[in-house]
Amino acid sequence: MSIILQVAIPSPLRNTFDYLPPEDQGQKIEPGMRVLVPFGKQKLVGFVHAITATSEIAASKLKAAISILDNDPLIPKSIMELINWTAEYYHHPLGDVFVNAVPSLLREIRKKNYVYSKPEAITSSQTNALNKIILNQEQKHALSAIEQHLYEFKTFLLDGVTNSGKTEIYLQTISKICATGKQALVLVPEINLTPQTITRFQERFNLPIAVIHSKLTPQERLRSWFAAKNNDAAIIIGTRSAIFTPMQNPGIIILDEEHDLSFKQQSSLRYNARDLANVRGKIENIPIILGSATPSLESIHNVKRRRYVGLPLPHKVGKAPEPKFHLVDMRSQKLQDGIAENLFGVIEKHLAAEGQVLVFLNRRGFAPVLLCHECGWHANCKNCDAHMTLHQKARELHCHHCSTVKRIPIKCPTCGSNNLVALGVGTEKLELTLQTHFPQAKLIRIDRDTTRRKGSLQKMLGEIQENNCQILIGTQMLAKGHHFPDVTLVAVLNVDNSLFSSDFRANEHLAQLIMQVSGRAGRAEKPGEIYLQTHNPQHPLLLKLISSGYASFARDELQERDITELPPFTHLAIIRAESKTQDMAIEFLRGVRGQVINSTPANAKINVFGPIPAVMERKSGFFRAQLLLQSIKRNVLHQTITALLEQLKINKPASNIKWHIDIDPQELM
Repeated sequence: MSIILQVAIPSPLRNTFDYLPPEDQGQKIEPGMRVLVPFGKQKLVGFVHAITATSEIAASKLKAAISILDNDPLIPKSIMELINWTAEYYHHPLGDVFVNAVPSLLREIRKKNYVYSKPEAITSSQTNALNKIILNQEQKHALSAIEQHLYEFKTFLLDGVTNSGKTEIYLQTISKICATGKQALVLVPEINLTPQTITRFQERFNLPIAVIHSKLTPQERLRSWFAAKNNDAAIIIGTRSAIFTPMQNPGIIILDEEHDLSFKQQSSLRYNARDLANVRGKIENIPIILGSATPSLESIHNVKRRRYVGLPLPHKVGKAPEPKFHLVDMRSQKLQDGIAENLFGVIEKHLAAEGQVLVFLNRRGFAPVLLCHECGWHANCKNCDAHMTLHQKARELHCHHCSTVKRIPIKCPTCGSNNLVALGVGTEKLELTLQTHFPQAKLIRIDRDTTRRKGSLQKMLGEIQENNCQILIGTQMLAKGHHFPDVTLVAVLNVDNSLFSSDFRANEHLAQLIMQVSGRAGRAEKPGEIYLQTHNPQHPLLLKLISSGYASFARDELQERDITELPPFTHLAIIRAESKTQDMAIEFLRGVRGQVINSTPANAKINVFGPIPAVMERKSGFFRAQLLLQSIKRNVLHQTITALLEQLKINKPASNIKWHIDIDPQELM
């Protein structure tokens, strides 16, 4: 009996393609193998998704695959199941999910069998793997609860304030997992946290460690992928894409900083690694640990619904007192480059006491706006509805949205005046201001501009750890995960930026950011202080945070979400479209709205909002718009989208319209 290969091809098409086996094929073909196939005028590497005996296309019209590229399935059954779930849940082309799941070198046309050499995995030169750290009662309870479910699927939310010992729980759990010969997958939100995590694990384990993230070369990524797949690495540390990494003996998956937006991919396949971790844990019947000092409201809600097991760590380890919060009322105060006058005195006091000071400003560059004082001209991006940011040191204007760069004009291009003024403050200007005020202090600025060179971030973090600098200036890169024992003061300069956003999640994200960056102060025995600059010192969110903490804020925010029928009590999907002309995207989405309304049963209860232009309507030369779908029932929302996609397959949008679907969007704008 002849067989038909259903092959997933890397393409925007949402279906698989049927092929006959290669004519000279003698080996057994199984799902998960790579196959070289003719596709139009090309030859592409696809993946055998399934094998069947029938096809909707006549056998005489089917093309034969050119060759099978693997002797055994490259992708194990569990990862195939995860890929299938991902494609179905996110309504994304199956072939493109494979692209996200497999290293790029395995998608290239090459020899039949890839020659794999066992990598020299990262190992520790330490001998302290058996050293025992004394746990407090809360840590002991958390570890005991996890140990009761080490060999089955269960999701734990390790909800611990900063410096409460969450990492120690990870390490001791992994030690028990690896002692049984199983592997651990640890996901961190940012690449810059990976070296720090590796160092911590090296200090504890004499075990091979593989690392997977986007900054690796294709060859390095492939070697780490195979090390995990072949059980040559006991511990795999990576960013969100590592969730698809196969493990021969999976034992546990851990997500540190589970609330972080970096776990949600914002382009192409818009998946959430936190959600995929839970799906994979269920498939492989292994436990999942989600850790955070500021858990997402979705995770807190899942604890309340008993889908997750909540493990609170409400107190810091050691003798460090809780840091004190202060609101700096900026109203009527004299400001210098965004810093309130009385804050300079606070900084000076901490420096005199030999404490380090972290000044947080989530805006890189010298100034966000360059304008002409005579005629009002602004340096705007030609491709985006946005100002270009002035980078004084590089003598350039940058668009941080489309990456356009141009030289700073000598005079105004509109009126010819030389009176060009930089408005606002970025980290580059803040560095200059603080250096002027505190000339004896050594400053380190950490943002995307100062950490471009390989190894530069690690070098600067080392300087901070060794207390070779007194003032730290940084963006979100400094806000999470770092342990700075000598930081006694954190000053947050731009608190007001998110207080009045139209995105319903803005309060949650701001509260998480404030608490995360505040957690860098007072981590050792030195007491810490946090100063928040604001023009709104009576804002309920700020008062709630500093008086009652994040847990109290989260309770109130969840109650408000429940009343207003917002996630996690309802489910959302956004259909976004873009076009070169202003009206085409809106018109396309109006048609989509009509299709949704006309095809949805009256009792299905789907709410449709829009279409409306995006907040930044024009970006990278395209005009953007969006349509929001909402339903109390998740399955109703997905059924609606499935029906819509069937209609769009028949009534195809114009080729000059780009569109995509974002399931469970984390940002509405």
